[in-house]
Amino acid sequence: MKVFDLSKMKAFPYEDRGKNIFYQAEGFKTRLIELRSGEEMPLCKMSEHVIFIVLEGEVTVNVNSEQMNLREKHCLITEPATLSMRTEKGLVSALAHVSPKIKKWRSQTEQQADEG
Repeated sequence: MKVFDLSKMKAFPYEDRGKNIFYQAEGFKTRLIELRSGEEMPLCKMSEHVIFIVLEGEVTVNVNSEQMNLREKHCLITEPATLSMRTEKGLVSALAHVSPKIKKWRSQTEQQADEG
């Protein structure tokens, strides 16, 4: 177990997003995303489930062409999808990717519990 104080972490620009990964394990990755006013994250096809938590600011997110606005303390959870986002007010968020392998493992565990 590890606790992360996201308020003390520095987020790098989208172009350096690899530096924003603060935890990674098999089938799971978390990163910070910072977008300044008017910036966007380009269209991205995610093969994993995504958990997106807005820490500061506001963002417009497109999930498979469905548009929604998120504000501070909002959390979006989606199955694998095509995503993009844009902000007019600036954004700092946490993003987690969960591999489909984790979902399969969980389903098998649930099945074993049901059979037990």
